[in-house]
Amino acid sequence: MGNDTTELLQWCLRILLALVFAGMGIMHFVPSVVRGMAAMIPPAIRMTGPFRPRHLVYLTGLCEIAGAAGLLVPALHFAAGMALVVFLIAVFPANAYAAEHRERFGRSAIPFWPRYWGQLVLIALCILAAL
Repeated sequence: MGNDTTELLQWCLRILLALVFAGMGIMHFVPSVVRGMAAMIPPAIRMTGPFRPRHLVYLTGLCEIAGAAGLLVPALHFAAGMALVVFLIAVFPANAYAAEHRERFGRSAIPFWPRYWGQLVLIALCILAAL
């Protein structure tokens, strides 16, 4: 595959990931979604004050939107891709907690192993987009 083709594929991947992360980030500001996501934060890492679960949902939404934007700025590809990898690792405990409590979270609780493998695929795609 030629360099131009590789570059085009990376741009397509960056655009696709930017759309996914921006869309998910925006969802972090929809009140009904915020309530559900805040409930998914495991009790062991819940805090009070400025780091209440709802505030963490807003913060993670901003992180996703910033990562999405960064993927589209050539000077920020690498930093944004790596930041999204860290982000995906950081939010996994909330997804795992929801998977353990499917009766409480319903459809938003993707079973653990599909979520785990999906998260690994997203991480790999973010690394490829960062290059």
